[in-house]
Amino acid sequence: MEIQFTTDELAFREEVRAFLQDKLPARFSRRIKQGKRLNKEDQVEWMRILNDRGWLAPEWPIEHGGTGWSAVQKHIFEEETMAAGAPRVVAFGTKMVAPVLIKFGSQAQKARFLPRILASEDWWCQGYSEPGAGSDLAAVKTRAIREGDHYVVNGQKIWTTLAHYADWMFCLVRTNPEAQQQRGISFLLIDMKTPGITVRPIITLDGEHEVNEVFFDNVRVPVENLVGEENQGWTCAKYLLTHERTSIGGIAQNKAMLTHLKQVASREVRNGKPLIEDPLFRAQVAEVEMQLMAADMSNLRTLAAARDGGVPGAESSILKIKGTELRQAIAYLTSKAVGPYALPFLEDELGYGDEALLYTDYSTAATYQYLNTRKASIYGGSNEIQKNIIAKMILEL
Repeated sequence: MEIQFTTDELAFREEVRAFLQDKLPARFSRRIKQGKRLNKEDQVEWMRILNDRGWLAPEWPIEHGGTGWSAVQKHIFEEETMAAGAPRVVAFGTKMVAPVLIKFGSQAQKARFLPRILASEDWWCQGYSEPGAGSDLAAVKTRAIREGDHYVVNGQKIWTTLAHYADWMFCLVRTNPEAQQQRGISFLLIDMKTPGITVRPIITLDGEHEVNEVFFDNVRVPVENLVGEENQGWTCAKYLLTHERTSIGGIAQNKAMLTHLKQVASREVRNGKPLIEDPLFRAQVAEVEMQLMAADMSNLRTLAAARDGGVPGAESSILKIKGTELRQAIAYLTSKAVGPYALPFLEDELGYGDEALLYTDYSTAATYQYLNTRKASIYGGSNEIQKNIIAKMILEL
């Protein structure tokens, strides 16, 4: 096994760095590194910059607008964009529903939706979780009954990220309540402007409106918006989750967060000296860094196997568990390092305008980030579920 970068891969890294230096708006990287919000218009602007270069959808096949990059090149691109403070691409369109459409969708669905995703003309949200179906996703109860050329959908989804922005939802619905749970589910594409859809905001502990409840009251969805076969949507759902979990581990994001933590700890003075020189705090940072290095090495082994023709499997669950735990640990230490400045997170501080004042010149949102990362170990399949997958598929228990 060879996990060193090749000469071509190192040259690609330099190409990515040059692109980011030339095309990444400074106001985006500044706000990202300060832990502040970007709005929808900012996200669309960055995604269109990437699309103009042909780099928005590295996961897609070339014939649909993908890059043709290897798994290692994708890793390098992710690492460099996170280090530069580039916005993360909103995953629901490019990284989640698009791969499902490419594999399971009809030619008409591909022709209709894929170009609009690349052009950032359609925003998507994920209709998976329900009040009684989160980690046990096969327990979804939202019903879709076929009436002629339409399905009539009734039910509720919850924790629906960015549904208040979305034009479309990819949604799991139960089309056969008599079948075994996984066999009675279908995968529908739902226009969010359809009559009967209500989006209700959920304001989370960090004060953010990121997630929502979505209600369906006799919502009529054309049969042509069914992806794959009726009652076989669980196959699509599992395929999508493998793509989601691959990115949730976020090794590159954790590296950027660790760099930020070290900067904060080097400038925050406690008892007359930088906090990073405090033996106890320094040991905590070192422990996180060692674990991150180990996770990074595991990720590189997975990439090396993919480069040699292997297919990542349950090891993505390992990376998801460790990556999210590390993100939470780094966010906690950053909040601890900022000290009293971590306590408030006012709208003026977290808001979208560059005119917002800073409590310090290196962090305004430590508490916001700390609270926001609490959910990382839950979404995409809770870490407890990932441990079950590891036990069955790797340990064979």
